Amino acid sequence: MTHYERAVSEKLDELRQKPHVRILAIETSCDETACAVVENGRTVLSNAVHTQIPLHAPFGGVVPEIASRSHVQKIGAVVRHALQEANLTLDELDAVAVTSGPGLVGALLVGLSYAKGLAYAAGLPFLGVHHIAAHIAANYLSDPDLNPPFTCLVASGGHSHIIAVEDYDRYRLIGRTRDDAAGEAFDKVARVLGLPYPGGPNLEQLAMQGDPTRYRFRSAFNEGAGYDFSFSGIKTAVVNRLHNAEQAGEAINRADLAASFQKTMVEILAEKSVRATAAQSGEAGTKLALAGGVSANRALREAMQARAAAAGIAFYCPAFEYCTDNAAMVGSAAYGKLLQGTTDALSLNAVPYLSIEER
Repeated sequence: MTHYERAVSEKLDELRQKPHVRILAIETSCDETACAVVENGRTVLSNAVHTQIPLHAPFGGVVPEIASRSHVQKIGAVVRHALQEANLTLDELDAVAVTSGPGLVGALLVGLSYAKGLAYAAGLPFLGVHHIAAHIAANYLSDPDLNPPFTCLVASGGHSHIIAVEDYDRYRLIGRTRDDAAGEAFDKVARVLGLPYPGGPNLEQLAMQGDPTRYRFRSAFNEGAGYDFSFSGIKTAVVNRLHNAEQAGEAINRADLAASFQKTMVEILAEKSVRATAAQSGEAGTKLALAGGVSANRALREAMQARAAAAGIAFYCPAFEYCTDNAAMVGSAAYGKLLQGTTDALSLNAVPYLSIEER
């Protein structure tokens, strides 16, 4: 056993007796450099985020190489800011956590390398966190009474999953997208509409000015009995509708188009999530949570709240500050792993394509 392994073993023994466990967490899976300190998986002591939106806006999307370079440049300052905000030193922490996948491999490696260095230097337990598990855990930060089991829709730029959360570190996949993720579809439609990056929030703003019943976009696959999604066809239908109108010299109201597209997406996500929840046995069939970047969409939140209430299902969603990528959600998920007595070796590698069931 190495010196580090002995230190971690002793630390884990101490943590079993500690009333307050403080985890420093790092998130660099895409274009946000983030660090937070979270106590007992529920209380956020600090939450520092450096956004790269201005860097990627000229390109209309995230450029992986630029993202990785920015993480290298900013991660030290972001970690120091989080520690200062929490009024803690590295010696006063109990563990170090970091997103290990899925995500952009170069970006993930920056956070992993930095977190490993901190854990080794301080002799602290090290925990790798699945990015989707972190998004799910964002709900624990906003709803302290929420505990597994429950069902959760994770909708973001890279993921659209319906997941049975059976325990703090045990998940079962119920449904997923067959092609584009919901956030990806939002961003691509926004780009065709001429909206600036990031597309999703700007499309939502435009949709508020439009008539959601002006256009109808059907999807036979999404009207089926299963719980998987398919958004590529809907995205293509919107793009074709716009292009056909332009070629025919027909005036088209972009706000109406945005509102109609958003309504279609929201109805599919809400209907399948509520139906999947109702089909679960026991407590998992009575609680539905929402997570991921698209969970910041107000139309989606309202639709899921209404459908869940009509079905007698309790609905949960994170505060807006925890919807997009942040490190506080990573710290919350890491605490769930720690409760199960699970830690990771410093040999843990980044896995850009990591299933929630294989983490």
